[in-house]
Amino acid sequence: MAGKIPDLNAKVRAGTGKGAARQARREGDVPGIVYGGGADPQSISIPFNYLLTKLRKGGFMSTLHNLKIEGQEDVRVICRGVQRDVVKDLPTHIDLMRLKRTSRVNIFIPVEFLNADTCPGVKKGGVLTVVRNEVELNVLAGDIPEHIEIDLGDVQIGDTISISDVTLPEGATPAITDRDFVIANVQAPRALLADDEEEGEDVAADEVPTAGDEAAAEE
Repeated sequence: MAGKIPDLNAKVRAGTGKGAARQARREGDVPGIVYGGGADPQSISIPFNYLLTKLRKGGFMSTLHNLKIEGQEDVRVICRGVQRDVVKDLPTHIDLMRLKRTSRVNIFIPVEFLNADTCPGVKKGGVLTVVRNEVELNVLAGDIPEHIEIDLGDVQIGDTISISDVTLPEGATPAITDRDFVIANVQAPRALLADDEEEGEDVAADEVPTAGDEAAAEE
C-alpha cells in the first residue's frame, strides 16, 4: 500500500536567469527548477522559511514529494540538488526532478516492529536495540509502502535481524546491495553480561598456577 506522500508547495517563477533568481530571493523565496518526466523544465520558487523547515527535518533529499502549483496538476518529484550559501549554509536554489509512477526511486521507509511486548528475548530480560528506524529501499514511485514490518514473536536473546531476514513489500529491494546490514538485535541485559565477564575472569584466575603449585608439580 502506498504511503501518504508529503506535499511541497511552490509557485511559478516569472522569468529565468540570474536576475529573476535574485528577485525571487528578495521576495523571500528560494528559486528552483523542475525538470524531467517528459516535460519541459519549469522555473519555480518556494517560500524560504517553508523550505528551510523541511530541510531541517532531515531526509529531504530522499523523500518523494507531491509538488503542488496552483493551476497545475500535482506531480511527484524528488530533490536532486540544493545549492547553499557558502557562508551561511542556507538554501539559495533547488533542483527537483519529476517522476512517473513507473519510475524507480531510492527512498527511506519506516520500520514497524510487531509483537515487541511478547518477544521471548525481551520477556527474558533482553534489550531490543534498534539500529535502523528506517531502511532505504528501491521502490516504484507509484507504489511506495507506508512501512516495512519485522515480527519479533520468535526473537531470542542474542538474535540479530538483518535486511535479508525481512520480507519486503512486492517490488521493493534494498538500496544497499553490497552488504547484509543489521536493522535490530536483542542483547542480553548489562547485569548478565557483567556477571559473565566476572565469571570468565574468575575461571581464568583459577587456571593460572601459583608458584607453590608449580613446585608441587615438579616433585
